[in-house]
Amino acid sequence: MLYAFLGYLHAAITRRVQRIQRLAAGETGQGTVEYVGLILLVSLLMVGMVAAMKGFNGKQGTELADVIVNKIKEAVDKVTFK
Repeated sequence: MLYAFLGYLHAAITRRVQRIQRLAAGETGQGTVEYVGLILLVSLLMVGMVAAMKGFNGKQGTELADVIVNKIKEAVDKVTFK
């Protein structure tokens, strides 16, 4: 029982110290910035692909472009900022 309590106490203290170190280093929110950058990169690639497909005179190409644009719009609508 004592060992379990000491293990819990050690883990709790370690988590809090690590959190304080991250706050002091200014790393909070870094993951969000990276994900937004990746989303923007993928979006730009998709926009380029859709623009390239617009010149294509096939029904399948325009349908694919519409599906891609709709999926991107759905994904962007789901993004929330806290």
